[in-house]
Amino acid sequence: MNTSEAISATAVAGLADRRLDWRHKAIPSAANGTTHAEFLAAKHTLADFQTPLLTLDAQALRANADRLAAWCTEHSVLLAPHGKTTMAPQLWSEQLHRGAWGITLANFAQLRVARGFGVRNLQLANSLTDPHAIEWVAGTATADAPILSWVDSVGTVDVINRTLAGSDAVLDVLVELGANGGRTGARGVEAAMEAARAISASPNLRLVGVSGYEGSLAHTADDAGLAAVRGYLARMRLLHEQLLADGLYGTGSVILTAGGSAYFDDVVEVLSPCINDGAETGGPAVDLMIRSGAYIIHDDGFYRGISPFSRQGDQPFTAGMHGWARVVSQPEPGLAILDTGKRDLPFDEGLPEPQFLGPLLGGPMEPLVGAEITSVNDQHSFMTFDAGTTTVRPGDVVRLGLSHPCTAFDKWTVIPVLADSSPQGNPTVVDLIHTFF
Repeated sequence: MNTSEAISATAVAGLADRRLDWRHKAIPSAANGTTHAEFLAAKHTLADFQTPLLTLDAQALRANADRLAAWCTEHSVLLAPHGKTTMAPQLWSEQLHRGAWGITLANFAQLRVARGFGVRNLQLANSLTDPHAIEWVAGTATADAPILSWVDSVGTVDVINRTLAGSDAVLDVLVELGANGGRTGARGVEAAMEAARAISASPNLRLVGVSGYEGSLAHTADDAGLAAVRGYLARMRLLHEQLLADGLYGTGSVILTAGGSAYFDDVVEVLSPCINDGAETGGPAVDLMIRSGAYIIHDDGFYRGISPFSRQGDQPFTAGMHGWARVVSQPEPGLAILDTGKRDLPFDEGLPEPQFLGPLLGGPMEPLVGAEITSVNDQHSFMTFDAGTTTVRPGDVVRLGLSHPCTAFDKWTVIPVLADSSPQGNPTVVDLIHTFF
């Protein structure tokens, strides 16, 4: 691996040679056997595809990536996007080339994908407890190509110590603070300090920061939700200050990391006072890192409502994904059955939102006012509509707004990127995004 590159340009470019066929459900049957590059050279348009379909919007992806990169620069914070959202090295490359520190992943398999594509700086937002994963990280991470992971208990330290017993490998880890009702993480500052002391005493671990995830503690941006988030972040800051006071950090450069795509502004507001270059304090330099992952795609559901830029009304992100479905049955007045369901589009953070209706994919569409997806099966969606004002026929196409990109991408191995997602035109396909779940 060339450690001068943030990601291997050769590996990413090599995706253009992948051959497309029946294994990629988005690809039209007429294009079976062509390569990615040949497919793009043919200048396919939306009308060439079948339903159900997930598409991305090139303009939205660029604007969203540019927006957060500029915001991070403005606020002097690092960005390590959570790559599990897309598992798409092409999109990771776009994020890294805009200055992201590295890519965050959730598990061992995802780390292997990222390192396979030559991502230099990696962070595992989880604890290493699988011996195979521990040994792989120990044998793969280097000073020039680090892999950070998290520790939330003395028990995790014990597992790593046993696995690496007799080895001179030293893993860089962050102590993770959790909260009651949250996900992983030490339950309280004192429990985190106990884990940190065990890390400090381990011959195979080096404490390089504090980590946490505030998004599991709230699901709204009301006063109660923001109070829970801010209270948690204040405890993260207290933990960091105690680690400094007790001299438990094993490095001259420390990272504090929190922040998904919902509360990254609160993370920066509460924790940015900790940032320093070490010159004035005589202690380690401290960087703040957020890990927003969904922002580059954004959505028409959960993140549209809770993103800081939406709440502040200041250059909000733009939904960069849409679903396309066809009416396969109109069995009774006011009800249409669509040819898309749980196997095709996300449903866990809100059902798809009917937006436009037209007779053809890639043809003119009209706003679909008052329609609603009321439930989804594996392969079908139930759409209600006002039969007195709207006519829906079998074969009609519906463009759907979607919620939660994290559970959209995993359903597709290849996703076409449209020049735009205008419901009035027949946009050209400008790229194909390959996923590796």
